[in-house]
Amino acid sequence: MVISLAGCAREAPVYHEQSFVFGTMVEVTISGEEEARARELAGKVLADFDYLHRTLHAWEPGALSRMNAVFAQSPSKAAVAPGLVPIIRDATRLSEMSGGLFNPAIGKLIKLWGFQSDEFQPQQPDPAEIKALVQANPRMADIVFEGIQFYSKNPAVQLDLGGYAKGYALDLAAEYLRSQGVKGALINIGGNIIAVGSRGGQPWRVGVQHPRKATAIASLELHDGEAIGTSGDYQRYFELGGKRYCHIIDPRTGYPAQGVQAVTVLIPKGNRAGTLSDVASKPAFIAGVKGWSAAAKAMGVESAMLIDERGEVYLTAAMKKRLEFQEKGLVFHEVP
Repeated sequence: MVISLAGCAREAPVYHEQSFVFGTMVEVTISGEEEARARELAGKVLADFDYLHRTLHAWEPGALSRMNAVFAQSPSKAAVAPGLVPIIRDATRLSEMSGGLFNPAIGKLIKLWGFQSDEFQPQQPDPAEIKALVQANPRMADIVFEGIQFYSKNPAVQLDLGGYAKGYALDLAAEYLRSQGVKGALINIGGNIIAVGSRGGQPWRVGVQHPRKATAIASLELHDGEAIGTSGDYQRYFELGGKRYCHIIDPRTGYPAQGVQAVTVLIPKGNRAGTLSDVASKPAFIAGVKGWSAAAKAMGVESAMLIDERGEVYLTAAMKKRLEFQEKGLVFHEVP
């Protein structure tokens, strides 16, 4: 998770509003606007987030759950909600970039582990069921659009866009606030953050959550258009038999990824920075200590950091230049 930090003493007026959407805490901070105007803008952003949350929810009634019901009847066809087409096509593109490590089509596996629920209990699924779902090999490429209709070539496909929706929402919010003339805003959805402009002429400062403490392990300045996101084993997880099982499932094995506490990626200003900040940390997390750097590069990410199960820090040279570490006594490993 990434957290916003307080700024300096002399600064422009700042309006701050919180809500709970996408199953996590959401914060909208707007700088340099009158309070009434800032409240109106933040309210619109949060209302849009709520709409997206309902539309893209994997298991509660909505457009995505209706698609999943059709996928289960493969090769049955149905009309698609127009707004979902570009989202699914973009998620498919990103899945291909990741070599399949980012795979929103494995909703059945996520459900099997109990993570498609607001409250989940420690449970060990039947290994035979896990093996069967892995062998079924659901992929984003199995989804076919024909005009206004869609279907899946694979009945095992069930979409869960939990690793995409928050970043997508960040991009939409940033675009909206820019269109309204906002010169400074920071939007935080559960640790995925995008910056719009500055805070009274100064860069926004955010902290990277320590995966095992209630403090920041590091901080950095976030400039206009940049986005940062973290995937961690500490937000949605359970422990069973002394072992931690997190919600990030390795599609190759069907089991929660192991050996990593957190991966943070920093995305430069550009098209869809928010989306990439949400998506790109997942392949690196799943790839683990041996493969995380290559997985980040495959997603076009130069600035990334991984914290392994022992708390040791691996980071790229580009990320090292940006971070200021608050934690003392850390063990560092720098990669090109």
